[in-house]
Amino acid sequence: MTRPFSLIGLDHVVLRVRDLDTSRHFYTEILGCPLERSIEELGLYQLRVGKHLIDLVVLGSKLGGQDPVNQNSANQDHFCIEISPFNAVELQGYLRSHGVDCPEPGSRYGATGQGPSVYIKDPDGNTVELKGPPEA
Repeated sequence: MTRPFSLIGLDHVVLRVRDLDTSRHFYTEILGCPLERSIEELGLYQLRVGKHLIDLVVLGSKLGGQDPVNQNSANQDHFCIEISPFNAVELQGYLRSHGVDCPEPGSRYGATGQGPSVYIKDPDGNTVELKGPPEA
């Protein structure tokens, strides 16, 4: 049977967070994802990442549930956000100035091809890969 759909891209990622203010600061102020909309009665805060969304759902809310976030248990490996430009020195300096540990970047393969990237942690221990444009 032929697949009745084609893959277009990542639409959104939903992250359960312990502290909304800390997580919103990380994603909006440090990474630059603007708040697109919020539905407070559900505990849902949607942040724009280019054509895509990161949804933050607060623990204890209707969507976030009661199970604690466990930084020692991998619910996912990581998710990747494409960025441009990718200047390793400026990126590391910027992130470190905001208290975000930023190791040396590597060259990794992603949806747009091989290119520079770096792995960082958000306030809840989720691994976020920041990936630059593909190498020529």
